[in-house]
Amino acid sequence: MIETLNGQEHVEQLLAGPAPAWILKHSSICPTSGAALSEVESYLAAHPGEAAGMVVVQTDRPLSNWIATRLGRVHQSPQLFLVRAGTVAWSASHWSITAAAMAAERARLG
Repeated sequence: MIETLNGQEHVEQLLAGPAPAWILKHSSICPTSGAALSEVESYLAAHPGEAAGMVVVQTDRPLSNWIATRLGRVHQSPQLFLVRAGTVAWSASHWSITAAAMAAERARLG
């Protein structure tokens, strides 16, 4: 299940957690982002114990911008991060966001 991120503290909780977590920056008006969200939801349905959060860029642009700054990445949407120990372990954007790519990176990370 993917939670809607509701502030910087919520993001920091995902970053500080003991296990890797996913952060998705999603555009509610972009078909590519809709496809990426479907891929993320498909992956999470098969891996229900994994933490995941999402920010919708149209409704919370300040948080989306803060995430880009906090993670040291240029803003894109859709954009997906696998974070661990406060840093980005892997990221993808646009059509590179697939359930298969997520599974491969999560397996690689251990």
